[in-house]
Amino acid sequence: MRFWDSSAIIPLCVAERRSGAVRVLAEEDGHLVVWWGTPVECASAFSRLRRDGIVTDREEDLIGGTLSLLGEAWTEVAPVEQVRRAAGRLLRLHPLRAADALQLGAALTWAGQLPQGHGFVCFDQRLREAAHKEGFGVLPEELPGS
Repeated sequence: MRFWDSSAIIPLCVAERRSGAVRVLAEEDGHLVVWWGTPVECASAFSRLRRDGIVTDREEDLIGGTLSLLGEAWTEVAPVEQVRRAAGRLLRLHPLRAADALQLGAALTWAGQLPQGHGFVCFDQRLREAAHKEGFGVLPEELPGS
């Protein structure tokens, strides 16, 4: 199993240049682990696509349906005190935003004391660097389009 950042869940729901790379990883993984805020972060991204005229209202509904299907099968890390403490520590060590620190804190809570051997699927460069420094194997190894 791998921990999936919202930036990697979104291309599973919306066709974009990164979709192929994450589909391969999702098929290899077979089971996604996300943090409690992932559905909200994804809904925010989908609404932004609609407001920007990239998708229609109907397409946003279909995309949300895809997210719901994924959500039925993934494991979700709850917003527990351990996640909050980890996020606070991460904010002191890495140049992360609050939501990214919570995301990585959830991944560390899921992985336990030794994140080595666990994957972290993400497209956000700052979060990728922090996850790597914390001991995760960051995927995809190369970012599409870079």
